[in-house]
Amino acid sequence: MDKNSMSGFLGSDQLSIVDAMRLIDNNSCGILFITDENDRLKGCLTDGDIRRYLLSGGKLEDPVISALNKDPKVARNESEARSLYHKKNFVAIPIVDESNAGGKGTRLDPFTRVLPKPLIPVGELPIIEMIMKEYQSYDCRDFHIIVNYKKELMKAYFADNENDYDISWYDEEKPLGTGGGLSLLKGKIDSTFFFANCDALLTANYESILKFHKDSGNVITMICAYKNIAIPYGVVEMGVNGRIEKMKEKPEVSFLANTGIYIVEPEVIDEIPDGVSVGFPDIVEEQMKKGKKVAVFPVSEKDWMDMGQLPELEKMRKKLYGEK
Repeated sequence: MDKNSMSGFLGSDQLSIVDAMRLIDNNSCGILFITDENDRLKGCLTDGDIRRYLLSGGKLEDPVISALNKDPKVARNESEARSLYHKKNFVAIPIVDESNAGGKGTRLDPFTRVLPKPLIPVGELPIIEMIMKEYQSYDCRDFHIIVNYKKELMKAYFADNENDYDISWYDEEKPLGTGGGLSLLKGKIDSTFFFANCDALLTANYESILKFHKDSGNVITMICAYKNIAIPYGVVEMGVNGRIEKMKEKPEVSFLANTGIYIVEPEVIDEIPDGVSVGFPDIVEEQMKKGKKVAVFPVSEKDWMDMGQLPELEKMRKKLYGEK
């Protein structure tokens, strides 16, 4: 299987079971590999895993982790994968490193073989510069960028950039996850800041979001987008032993999706351990456990563009430049 086909076999650990079922149906092979935001393999999910979970009383809207096989067969290299494949009738075998992580930026392969994801162009500008210009429109001028993969290309691009961006660079010596990298900013930031992945563009009103954050006294505000998915089938809710509890005809599922964009108070940085890989959602949960104020600011689905996948990248280009 080539790398362009792999995206159909990968799903986030933030999915619901019904979302995972949809991905499994699309890849037509009956299996999905679930990864966390650091691209580490959490487990796999098959039609059989879902069926057993639902028969035990589980619900379609439950998190995918609930039904996961957390000990899937994996390989460390292509040779080992081929050997395993021929020994048994496996559908697919993921190749991971010692920390159960896969590759970098594979959702945008083959572009990321040459460029780091933030430098993938959308029209005339790369992803990261489009994001930065959106912040500049609200007079945000001070940028702190944490880099790892192909970091010299990132720095070279902005060194030759005619726009005068005020950038502070922070090098990860090892991958620290979407949250752990913030530990590098200790002592560097002393006021409220926006924190974002470099593959999400938000076109909502930043001023109103910041006002909500301040007025609420939050330490973290997570910006989430409304998502509505119409299910084109009659849906049956099943209880223990297959008992039918409820039936719905072509329902619409609504939920809030994390955009990967946050407003954060500097005190949060001080509590992040140095040199430890951690996802920012884990940091959010830790703050909640400590009794700190954490809240969601909802935005319209049309205000959020996820540039992490090629189809979404093309949608963004058409939306921003009006091309067909």
